[in-house]
Amino acid sequence: MPADFNGYWKMVSNDNFEEYLKALDVNVAVRKIANLLKPDKEILQNGDHMIIKTLSTFRNYIMEFDVGKEFEEDLAGVDDRKCMVRI
Repeated sequence: MPADFNGYWKMVSNDNFEEYLKALDVNVAVRKIANLLKPDKEILQNGDHMIIKTLSTFRNYIMEFDVGKEFEEDLAGVDDRKCMVRI
């Protein structure tokens, strides 16, 4: 079982985020907007099952998954890609 991450988290800094988005080939307008945001995260964890809510003035996003199992992440609204992810 992973560490307990339950709680409400506020972003303090996000170093090199624009470079990360650029490497993912996210368009320049979305990169500029995303780089200005400081979204909060609400994490709900029950054992290996995680729900991570990203909350911002631009867009709210919910990601739900089980640690160690592959799942499809839908990036609609960012760059409209769907990615297979394992955390």
